[in-house]
Amino acid sequence: MLKKLDKLILKSFLGPFIITFFIAFFVLMMQILWKYIDDLVGKGLPFFTIVKFVWYASATLSSLAMPIAILISSIMTFGNLGESFELVAIKSAGISLLRFMRPLLWFTVLLCIITFLFANYVIPYSQLKFVTLYRDILVKKPALNMKQGIFYKDIDKYAIKVGKKDENGTKIENVLIYEQSNILQENTIVAKSGNMQISDNNNYLEFKLKDGNRYQEKGSYGDSSTEYVRLQFATFKKLFDLSAFNQKASNEEDLKNNSKMLSATQLNKNIDSVSKIKDSLSKNISKYIHASLKYVNDTSSQWKNVGPVTFKSKEKLFPDSAEDILYERSISKIGEIKNNLFFNNTEFESKKQDIINLKLEWQRKFAFSLACMVLFFIGAPLGSIIRKGGLGMPLVVAIVFFLIFHLLNMFGEKFVRTETLSPFLGMWLAIIVLTPVGIFFTYKAMNDSQLFNKDLYLNFYRKVKLFLSVKKQANT
Repeated sequence: MLKKLDKLILKSFLGPFIITFFIAFFVLMMQILWKYIDDLVGKGLPFFTIVKFVWYASATLSSLAMPIAILISSIMTFGNLGESFELVAIKSAGISLLRFMRPLLWFTVLLCIITFLFANYVIPYSQLKFVTLYRDILVKKPALNMKQGIFYKDIDKYAIKVGKKDENGTKIENVLIYEQSNILQENTIVAKSGNMQISDNNNYLEFKLKDGNRYQEKGSYGDSSTEYVRLQFATFKKLFDLSAFNQKASNEEDLKNNSKMLSATQLNKNIDSVSKIKDSLSKNISKYIHASLKYVNDTSSQWKNVGPVTFKSKEKLFPDSAEDILYERSISKIGEIKNNLFFNNTEFESKKQDIINLKLEWQRKFAFSLACMVLFFIGAPLGSIIRKGGLGMPLVVAIVFFLIFHLLNMFGEKFVRTETLSPFLGMWLAIIVLTPVGIFFTYKAMNDSQLFNKDLYLNFYRKVKLFLSVKKQANT
């Protein structure tokens, strides 16, 4: 009998699971297409290229579609069985809810393993192919990717904003171009109008600007002073080199170290190597400070009891004739130390963020896999309590809990990136919060709770209302 019940529950679950999986997958796919539609339309792309783009993009959606499908299908399955009183008949035969859930539990474990294997091996490869193909599409006609009023940053060291452009994408107005050659030199070009087009050899993006100004800041690392130059022009031609950008877009090797394109084993190796680099940078910064400011550790008597302003102190350490020279050298040395610390600290913070990203992706692979199990233990008891089948009530309840799951994941990831939470707590936040909810619903379902029975709450409301009215009469 139990084998027949196992077959019954599996058969009842598989149909809704397949349907809801492809529905969720289709909805997520439409979201992806809507996001990238502007980058695909009007570029004359072959049909096979569009199919590849959709295929590679779809692989990344499975980790989201799987938990949604398990949640909705489990609510539908147990809701249908409860609505047709099959669940009541099974419980009256002495079979517990957990025993009845056992075949689906093992099936969900299998889905968790599949989800992890997919996230660990398939998604990194598909993500690599997707990003490479997407960059190739962007390079095909980069002028079309510039949206009105939004900075375009895909060309290295440039940020370009076009206030308005015509339907053909050639005539432009209110142009703003930022160019950064180094940290101390920024060039800005502002123009009222112009034209943009791709050169005949596809290696340059040409801007022919009219009626504008070019602002230039010049400086050097060892010198704190800068020079500002303003150039007004009637016409100005600006070329953006796309040859290196084209090579970069087609080269998969440059993208393989991205955290989203690595397996769990590769992520572990990268975390170790980047951590060593970060520790080395920290040691180098400390060594540089001690080497540059040797007097910090100097215990000789001549530095004792000297105030913070040496040149102004009554107890002179240097002759008056040397003060100006020493002052200039000190300012120069301070500028040199400041710049060196700035660049080293920037590299240190970059490596720290790389470690956070790598740890986030490592935790995500396991957390999203186990999320399938947690959502199953929410959906199955809820279905047996609600006792409503179809796509009505189950879909509403499933959307609510999936939104909670998704928002907790988003907040957890944001807290990790702001270093409020560790990568483990951030990525497992949704599971930590929802696991007690699943245990609570399972307990209520095993005890035939009337948790979602509106009559129960109406009777409670009437009793409270009657109690308050009696108390009010007694006081008067």
